Amino acid sequence: MKHVSGALKGEFEPTVRVPTRRALAKQQTRAKVLAAARKLFSESGYEGATIRDIAAAAGMSTGAVFANFTDKSDLFREIMFTDMVTLAEAMRDAANRGKTVEDALMRAFTVGYSFYKGQLPLARAAFSVSWSPEEGVELRFSAAAKALRELITEQVQLGVERGELSQEAEVKLRGDMLFDAYLANYPEAIFLGWSLEALQARSKDQIRVILAGARRG
Repeated sequence: MKHVSGALKGEFEPTVRVPTRRALAKQQTRAKVLAAARKLFSESGYEGATIRDIAAAAGMSTGAVFANFTDKSDLFREIMFTDMVTLAEAMRDAANRGKTVEDALMRAFTVGYSFYKGQLPLARAAFSVSWSPEEGVELRFSAAAKALRELITEQVQLGVERGELSQEAEVKLRGDMLFDAYLANYPEAIFLGWSLEALQARSKDQIRVILAGARRG
């Protein structure tokens, strides 16, 4: 019996695939290109950074860049998606520390605005690209953007479960409205130079108004 059990155990153990040297080299090359591209996009914006500049900053040829990315927009999309995933996690952590639905949403919104205020050229590029006919659709409807929308909606649902909001709060609709309000403040932040305090004040008013009709009592 012991012999059979050992055979079965070995037979069904998962196989761990070790990346080949070539695969590891490709990962390292992509990482170097992305790091160089992020730096240049952050310093010069989308239009100001060229593939030639990115390749030089990464210490490789333009051919090596094109071997890993289709074009500059492909590079930028990957950076944006990575940032949105990171941001969604940070916003969720912040929201989880909130004591009320309004507090949770304010904490999440503040993390989002702080993230992009620290890298305005990149934020301006992201905003411009997000409204383009092709790139914008992909960014706004990506899994990363969906995660941001869902975490905001989840906070509204938690408000209902805690008894802060009515059971008839129309959670999804209010979540969508709050997400749109969150995005709508970015032009003021990245083009008009609004301070974080000004963005927080506006967000607080938006959250209050959107949730007003869902308050209990």
